[in-house]
Amino acid sequence: MSATSTTIGTGMILTVTPNPSLDRTYEVPALERGEVIRASGERMDPGGKGVNVSRAVAAAGRRTVAVLPLGGAPGALVADLLDAQGIEVAPVPVAGATRSNIALAESDGVLTKINAPGPELSAEEQELLLETVREQSRDADWIACCGSLPRGLAPSWYAEVVARAHAGGARIALDTSGRALLEALREQPDVVKPNAEELAEAVGRPLATVGDALKAAEELRGMGARAVLASLGADGQLLVEDAGAWFASARVDTVRSNVGAGDSSLAGFLIAGGSGPKALASAVAHGAAAVQLPGSVMPTPADLDPAAVTVTDRVPVDRELTEPVS
Repeated sequence: MSATSTTIGTGMILTVTPNPSLDRTYEVPALERGEVIRASGERMDPGGKGVNVSRAVAAAGRRTVAVLPLGGAPGALVADLLDAQGIEVAPVPVAGATRSNIALAESDGVLTKINAPGPELSAEEQELLLETVREQSRDADWIACCGSLPRGLAPSWYAEVVARAHAGGARIALDTSGRALLEALREQPDVVKPNAEELAEAVGRPLATVGDALKAAEELRGMGARAVLASLGADGQLLVEDAGAWFASARVDTVRSNVGAGDSSLAGFLIAGGSGPKALASAVAHGAAAVQLPGSVMPTPADLDPAAVTVTDRVPVDRELTEPVS
């Protein structure tokens, strides 16, 4: 079917980014090792997967609050940049400086990223982060916990956040990978959003077809996830939940940068209710719009092309992935 509309919720979306960053993106014609490369464009943005979700939610005209540890001059700049975009910030002061990342976006769409490790959080800072999430989640429709964990946080940290969120009656979306994802599954997050590589890593085997990804998503549900929103890159997205499974894809004319596209997709999914084919259509529309924008610019409603999205409950299980994951 053609996706022409989405169902929009009304509640605030809280994001949690344990390892935020200050991101500098440079547009370059091509990377040549050892050469001086002149950038044709540059941007500086607040970074981190949860931060990007908040930016996409705000660009859609919805209220969002971003919880994140911030330290040093880079942290202060991240807070200022978010405030300028109309995003409420609930900062957790930390002693270490917020990390700075660099992304090089080539004209053919290839992206090279250099990510710094970030500060190590003390036991006191870790507890303050959890307490801030609890305080800010009281009127949240969704809590989106996203990204890698900084030094100092145990792999079980996200599991603790999920448990506390459910105890407070909130729904939680989780976008992380590796052991942090596996640990959190036991607390039954409402939705997890792996990409193809993260999905393959979680089940411990390669993915060559959409059917392989579907089976892996079903396994994650068996491990505790209530729903799985799996991004398969240029091939589309899968949604697997109690009500069924759907596959969606979109026409994309020109890829400029995929920085934050997955985060924009998660934002689209949550602002459209966080379940069912209409939310999946919104996710794909937001992701497709994001890759056609420079750097980590988040799409506004004017950038979306819902008519370019198709959703079906007939998952093309035999379709080979454009980039198989081994």
